[in-house]
Amino acid sequence: MTENRVPTGAEKLIQCLEREGVEYIFGYSGGAAMPIFDALVDSDIKLILVRHEQGAVHMADGYARATGKPGVVLVTSGPGATNTVTGLLTSQMDSVPVIVLTGQTISPMLGKDGFQEADVTGITYAVVKHSYLLKNGADIPKATREAFHIATTGRPGPVLIDLPKDVTQGPCEAAFVDDVDLPGYAVPTHGAPDAIAQAADLLNAAQRPLLYVGHGTVISNAGKAVVRLAEKLRAPIVNTLLGKGAADETHPLHLGMLGMHGTAYANKAVDACDCLMAIGARWDDRITGKLDEFCVNATKIHIDIDPSEFGKMVTPDVAITGDARLVLEELIPQVRSGNTDEWLSQCQAWRKRYPLKYAKQGGLRTQHVLDRLNAVTEGNAIITTDVGQHQMWAAQFCLATTNRHWISSGGAGTMGFGFPAALGAQLGCSDKKVWAVVGDGGFQMTQMELATAAIHSLPTKCLIINNNFLGMVRQWQELFFENRLSGVDLVGNPDFVKLAQAYGIKALRIRRPSDVDRILAEAHAYDEGPCIVVAEVVKEDNVFPMIPAGAPLSGMIIEKPKEQMAKPTGST
Repeated sequence: MTENRVPTGAEKLIQCLEREGVEYIFGYSGGAAMPIFDALVDSDIKLILVRHEQGAVHMADGYARATGKPGVVLVTSGPGATNTVTGLLTSQMDSVPVIVLTGQTISPMLGKDGFQEADVTGITYAVVKHSYLLKNGADIPKATREAFHIATTGRPGPVLIDLPKDVTQGPCEAAFVDDVDLPGYAVPTHGAPDAIAQAADLLNAAQRPLLYVGHGTVISNAGKAVVRLAEKLRAPIVNTLLGKGAADETHPLHLGMLGMHGTAYANKAVDACDCLMAIGARWDDRITGKLDEFCVNATKIHIDIDPSEFGKMVTPDVAITGDARLVLEELIPQVRSGNTDEWLSQCQAWRKRYPLKYAKQGGLRTQHVLDRLNAVTEGNAIITTDVGQHQMWAAQFCLATTNRHWISSGGAGTMGFGFPAALGAQLGCSDKKVWAVVGDGGFQMTQMELATAAIHSLPTKCLIINNNFLGMVRQWQELFFENRLSGVDLVGNPDFVKLAQAYGIKALRIRRPSDVDRILAEAHAYDEGPCIVVAEVVKEDNVFPMIPAGAPLSGMIIEKPKEQMAKPTGST
């Protein structure tokens, strides 16, 4: 661009992204977005050309979760934009800062069913934190600055900017924007002093306190404060699926994950506590089970940056709006060490009586593979997962010791998330080992991103747990539907080793328990490019412990029941 030429809207947009510190754009090109892709040619921002727009959003999501910085996506109009919806839902449900830029038909054709036109802002309204349809190039700097501010502050979330082609290829003389003025958009920070004092009183009065840690603790980097509070109170810690890693899961006070497939000892502690404090957690249905029987004898404290979560599922005795880390730092001086010896002894007794276990005979078990993956990585790798049985087993056996080292789709339960999210995490953390743990079903939904991994020589490792089933659905059909299997047998699976090799990717296979350590260690040490490990596990195995949907925590199943169970009343 010559020095005196007025930049196009696309060029101004890319300059705005550069000012925001964007390193990568995950995208897939197309007609309506061509001016933006053209402007990228002259930028230091690196384009990661994906093979499907859903994969682009998952990569940006994984990048954001691993680094704490917003991920950026660029796609074209119509189907290019609508292919991002699943990724947007995933990011919205899990509070992840992602910016999605969509090309759009020219402004005069809006609403006239032009080629590859879609009402993108309307279609995505329910799955974004905010969105823009820009009809004037002069709005690009302001909208871009606002989008990054909104996506990354308060409760994070995805923001979409829809950009008609005439706007991006026309001139943009507007100045860059640094300050944001959004009346009505306030970002909570410190909690109300009176609410914090009330919370301290409840904790000080408790004989069986318990800290319940969610994804908000990860986002606010509040894990160290959680541990300080737990050690001062001498209170156990439990975490949600997305709260893993906020506080070191190997800490003596940590009981692991609670909820539907949490550890038995975590769930028993939740059921028996007399004061439960939720820190950046939203009391979702995977945690509470039957609501009217959830912790009925416990006082409840809820810390969250989003006040709309208060009372949505559980009505707390004390609600504190604010950043989790800041609130905890204000709370800790007001609590005192309690006499919880009996309570901690009881929790340890449950841990010994109900350990995580699996059969050592009868073929290759997923639990064995993941238990050994935890040993091989020594808890230092970033682990992403897909959704299903392998996800729950990974949550049980792969202990997260560091914040932002555990990445999984929680609220949306998005199959196909794990592998592209790992690629995004790897790009954001090039000095870290990254493992994707996926099932054979979910992997096939985004397996085309093997090309992306190969092209960029990303040293990401992908462990495919291949049981030739949609394992979690099969488990429910076995337990609750008289084993009437329907739509779960993945007959026709490819040979995943040969598939990876077709992309020029190193691939290994595990068939026997005796091969697990050797092959995992070989893959972990290989950093010349991506590596696929296919574990051919037993076809039929079930995840326990398990709390059936709609059942109370006291209805937890420790092992496979001997009789057919009634169909669950809650959601799957």
